[in-house]
Amino acid sequence: MAAPVRARPTGVGRTTESPLPAVPGASQEEIRRQNLGAVLRYVHLHGPTSRAELTSQLGLNRSTIGALAADLVASGLVTEGAPASVRRAGRPSLVVSPRSDRVYAHALSIDAARLRAARVGLGGQILDLREIPRPSGTSAIDAVRPLADLVRDMERSVAPDALLVGGAVAATDTTREPDGRIRIAGVDETLGVALEAEFSAGPGFVTGDLADIAALAEQVRGVATGIDDIIYLHGDLGISAGIIVGGRLVIGHRGHSGKVGHMVVNPNGLPCGCGSRGCWETEISEAALLRHAGRDPSDRAAVAEVLRAAADGDRTAGAAVAQVADWLGFGVANLVNVVNPDAVVFGGSLRDIFTAGADVVRERLDTMPLPASREYLRLRAAALGRDAVLIGAAELAFDKLLADPLNVGVVGQMDPVDPI
Repeated sequence: MAAPVRARPTGVGRTTESPLPAVPGASQEEIRRQNLGAVLRYVHLHGPTSRAELTSQLGLNRSTIGALAADLVASGLVTEGAPASVRRAGRPSLVVSPRSDRVYAHALSIDAARLRAARVGLGGQILDLREIPRPSGTSAIDAVRPLADLVRDMERSVAPDALLVGGAVAATDTTREPDGRIRIAGVDETLGVALEAEFSAGPGFVTGDLADIAALAEQVRGVATGIDDIIYLHGDLGISAGIIVGGRLVIGHRGHSGKVGHMVVNPNGLPCGCGSRGCWETEISEAALLRHAGRDPSDRAAVAEVLRAAADGDRTAGAAVAQVADWLGFGVANLVNVVNPDAVVFGGSLRDIFTAGADVVRERLDTMPLPASREYLRLRAAALGRDAVLIGAAELAFDKLLADPLNVGVVGQMDPVDPI
């Protein structure tokens, strides 16, 4: 049965390049499996890697690396071959490469306006991608059948010997009703269970909040690689955060952490869709930017137009960007004092707002947070764009394989079930 992301999965976003320390009393077989996972994880994250580099980075001897690589080749998870070019004399070190074309996971996302499904190969390569609009008012459960249809469509082009290792779905907790109201609902395990019910065979789906999963993606493959304390801020219809502290994702008691858009920053501000007043997202959302620019707050397509106009020197658009950026910096300053991160990453619509108003955001951060909290703080625009949630979902799906490559229970292609 699928389960929501309650704690940071073992190894996802791991920043160390060395294998896990051996557990006291572990058998030789347990140590071997642990080292197999370390080799496969390194190749998965770094791409084609020579045996010499694996030996150096993982702290294992050459013969052990050779034996581990041979086991992974025999399992169909990697290939080995001569390097494309040799720059020094002597026998070249064989290069270990992930079988991206053969070993894959399903990565699904449910955002405010789109449903997306991808087949992601080992190594993080998106092999196939399908997407459709998400009708207003549809719940995450309503999205299951359309997503399953996208998965079935992708599976038609999969080679017979391909190995499916798992699936994960990232879902936003914010939807727009047909009448324009915003509804907020949590993401729970029923979403994964409903997806599993669409197929007669399969390894199941892990579920998680969209911002949490995008945060993991930016830590593993984006601008926050190697950073253990991160706040990832995601803008969509609302504002949410993925918070990683000490290398672990902060989930909360029932998986509802990261709802930073509902910090009250302006008690005399506008009513929020959550029922409160003056929430942070009423000041920094797409709707806020459009409202300040004199545009229809529900016209999401106009956000890009306002940002372009601001860049071209339009005073009204520029003032709108500055006002939203100032509130963005205000809220980030408070979060920095609470979490003390090494980096704040801006994703979704906040990426563009931060990029346009970075100087204003930094002005707030130069004065509001405690000096010790802001001294080494890095502000970054997200690098992975819309694909962050798919890449992060794939990392969750691959985690079991990477933890124990010989005991993942890969199942081959997913068997389709005829729609009811």
